[in-house]
Amino acid sequence: MMDWTDRHCRYFHRLISQHAVLYTEMVTTGALIHADEARFLQFDPKEQPVALQLGGSNPEDLTQCTKMAEDWGYNEVNLNVGCPSDRVQNNMIGACLMAHPHLVAECLHKMQSVVDIPVTVKHRLGIDDMDSYEELHNFVDIVKQSGCRTFIVHARKAILQGLSPKENRDIPPLKYEWVYQLKREFPELEIIINGGIKTLEECEQHLLQLDGVMVGREAYQNPYMMAEVDNRLYNADSTPQQRKAVIEAMLPYIDAQLNDGRYLNHVVRHLLGLFHAQRGGRQFRRYLSENAHKPGASINTLKEALDLIPD
Repeated sequence: MMDWTDRHCRYFHRLISQHAVLYTEMVTTGALIHADEARFLQFDPKEQPVALQLGGSNPEDLTQCTKMAEDWGYNEVNLNVGCPSDRVQNNMIGACLMAHPHLVAECLHKMQSVVDIPVTVKHRLGIDDMDSYEELHNFVDIVKQSGCRTFIVHARKAILQGLSPKENRDIPPLKYEWVYQLKREFPELEIIINGGIKTLEECEQHLLQLDGVMVGREAYQNPYMMAEVDNRLYNADSTPQQRKAVIEAMLPYIDAQLNDGRYLNHVVRHLLGLFHAQRGGRQFRRYLSENAHKPGASINTLKEALDLIPD
């Protein structure tokens, strides 16, 4: 979800669901240590609960960044052992770390030693030819020795040589049963499933066997799927906001961002899917796509797009 789930996106999603745990895009340790940490770590308190996802493999660097996350007020730190891009592989970040479970365990152990918030891990079923269930079981068995108790499992392997990151999200087959088997064999662990999940009905089916569900692309492209999450998955007694009401609730935030020197498109690009499959939704999306990036684009640009949605 790099370049997707930034703080503007998370503020928007929080207006739709009050209870879902929101995750940042992956941030590398190098970016936090050597660049402007506020740029990557600043967030609005209204986003809570929110977790920081870190990319890295140096235990000392990860420990330093985990402490930063706690100091900034994050509820959780998640170590990414699932990203398949060439850019992160070259720096020993992401899915390539599945070949080094002892290093992952060392990183997680040291990260946990400096904070009181949960430290979790997200990983794939395997990589390249290391793709048997036995190897996945061995990875989890070693990594859990770190004390980490939450494993978020993308139910596909990653093919690091020959497939792009986009292809790695679609081509390797989903194997949900492997994740269920992990839960049966490691009942003491919190096992959360990820990958290819598009509906709340699917979430409910997974929750019959697992502890949690993470939804990525579908929640971004069709964000209003989250409108019933609080009632159906968290047993909250609340009434979902209507789509137009979500936009109205975003207006003060957007106005503040514009006054702080940001461009309209930086925020509203995350709103494009709000009216997915609704009357006027295509026109809303097209109007913002064509106009939100223009010099002088303002709150009125968003209101003009909203006028294209029938009452």
